[in-house]
Amino acid sequence: MTPDPYFFLVIFAGVALVFPLMPLGLAWVWRRFLQPPKPGPQKNATYECGVESIGEAQMQFQSQYYLYCIIFLIFDVEAVFLVPFAVAFTGLPVGAFIALLVFLLLLLEGLVWAWSKGCLDWAQLRKEAR
Repeated sequence: MTPDPYFFLVIFAGVALVFPLMPLGLAWVWRRFLQPPKPGPQKNATYECGVESIGEAQMQFQSQYYLYCIIFLIFDVEAVFLVPFAVAFTGLPVGAFIALLVFLLLLLEGLVWAWSKGCLDWAQLRKEAR
């Protein structure tokens, strides 16, 4: 007698549900029955990285740093896209070479644009931050 083919799917679904739910259930039981509640001002105080909070939580964020990081990520990821072309360079047809040149020209255009807007001038960013 052969087992039902869906029997293994039911077992797989059951195991997939039990493994994540079992630790959550055990954690709930531990918190509910074994851990005594200890509320208080010391426990509920804001604490981050071992340093007590000073001042307000809201602070001015310099968007220039964000722009600098985004530009870095763009060029970093684009450099990763060049690796497959470099590995298979000798076996590429002419169309792939032209596509690579267009890609590099667009990348260069983005670099020139960011440079002309002053996005890459780190000294200027530091002056504006003060």
